[in-house]
Amino acid sequence: MTTISATMARTKLYDLIDEVSASGKRVGITKKGEAKVVLISQEDLNSLEATLDIMSDTELMESIRRGDEDIKAGRVHDWEDVKKELGIHVPTKIIKSRKKRSQKAR
Repeated sequence: MTTISATMARTKLYDLIDEVSASGKRVGITKKGEAKVVLISQEDLNSLEATLDIMSDTELMESIRRGDEDIKAGRVHDWEDVKKELGIHVPTKIIKSRKKRSQKAR
């Protein structure tokens, strides 16, 4: 992570905003040589906040742990078998359309 002084950050604020938002890099800002704050993109902040929300939900985290244990123990079901058992039929046309949209988003 790059660090710069608060004085330099003030001088280059608009450039820093553009750089951080475009690259996702973080910039530490120091005051009197001591790191005080970090400039991060809105996207990174949203991601960090979502992660904190998930990790602070004890029931959800326990469910994820149990799911991981099930996977490791081989207690899984094939999606195609589950659809058959539940009588779910997704037309091929819909599946292909979703795949195309998914690939375009990348």
